[in-house]
Amino acid sequence: MNFQTLLNDFTAAIESGVGSRLADMFCDDGVYHDGFYGPFQGHDAIADMLEQHFHGHAKDFKWRMKDPVFDGDTGYARYVFSYTSTMPDAEGKRVVFEGMSRFALQDGKIKDYDEIFDAGIGLAQLGFDDARLGKVLGKFAGRVRGKHRGTPHLLD
Repeated sequence: MNFQTLLNDFTAAIESGVGSRLADMFCDDGVYHDGFYGPFQGHDAIADMLEQHFHGHAKDFKWRMKDPVFDGDTGYARYVFSYTSTMPDAEGKRVVFEGMSRFALQDGKIKDYDEIFDAGIGLAQLGFDDARLGKVLGKFAGRVRGKHRGTPHLLD
């Protein structure tokens, strides 16, 4: 498996907006953990995420992966991602941010995709007011806390 080819196909699928093109890269029960929208499991959910959420709220996607590392099962790459918002309260605003992707593969397909980026940087570029920004970032913080509840990081 050529990891760079997978990265190129993955970003081209996102940019295309064709949900089945992205979903076909995943295992039947694969999960796409999106930093804004949360987790989507299975082909139908992943296709819907791309078409309804990503391309339902934005256009003109550009996604460039850099510095890939792959051990045969798991791959990582840094990225720069950008889009133009089509949301009514932020229409036409261009957003750009940097992040890191992790791909867990099984039999040449993506079993689990996850990413890390500073969502606040993306949201601030949309011009959200402080109250809305606080509400959305609080939701994201809740996801992280929920994931680590009961671990040595959060024994509360």
